Amino acid sequence: MTEPPRKRMVKPPTGGLEGGRGKPARLKTAKERTPSQQAWLERQINDPFAAKARALGYRSRAAFKISEIDDRFHFFRKGARVVDLGLAPGGWTQLAIERGVTDIVGVDLLPVDPLPPAHILQMDFTDPECGPKLIALLGGPPDVVMSDMAPNTIGHRETDHLRIVGLIEAAIDFAVEVLKPGGTFVAKAFQGGGSDELIALLKKHFRDVRNIKPKASRQDSSEVFFVATGFRGR
Repeated sequence: MTEPPRKRMVKPPTGGLEGGRGKPARLKTAKERTPSQQAWLERQINDPFAAKARALGYRSRAAFKISEIDDRFHFFRKGARVVDLGLAPGGWTQLAIERGVTDIVGVDLLPVDPLPPAHILQMDFTDPECGPKLIALLGGPPDVVMSDMAPNTIGHRETDHLRIVGLIEAAIDFAVEVLKPGGTFVAKAFQGGGSDELIALLKKHFRDVRNIKPKASRQDSSEVFFVATGFRGR
């Protein structure tokens, strides 16, 4: 009598991550990339929000950050006028248009592909001529001023942070000058010196000021978002 065939032993799977996902993708280092560029690319490839942004056609994962904030405060609405400072590559403006905003203008130092019906300026926001041009294109005072501006870094942490704080102060000054009463100001900031002073400045002009870190913001990032609502008027 012949013996029944032996069952083949299957080696159990090894490695992988919880939930059945594979190990994070690693890129082969290219000579033309610096280590920091290499790390950024690997992070983008393995970032679920970046993958979702690509799948939905958003220009950046930042769309999910402003989406979370708007889900809570509801400032993107039909009939609202919006100014987007530092809009490149356009994720915040995309989300605003998707939610019904038709009167929106933005500015950035970098070129930005068209996003109709938005009006886009390529210039330096700190140029004294920029603010009046934005309001002229918008056709009146805005209901929302939002800022995702960040300066070009020089690699010196204290100096870079001071430049970031300076840009936020400039955005606040602009918002206070042009917003409608009851309007909203949103700005990306970074944890560190100067945050308390910025919040105190906002509280002088807005009824409610919050410091928020959306889920879409990477946990290892120091970025936070100031959301100031109920502009008191000038």
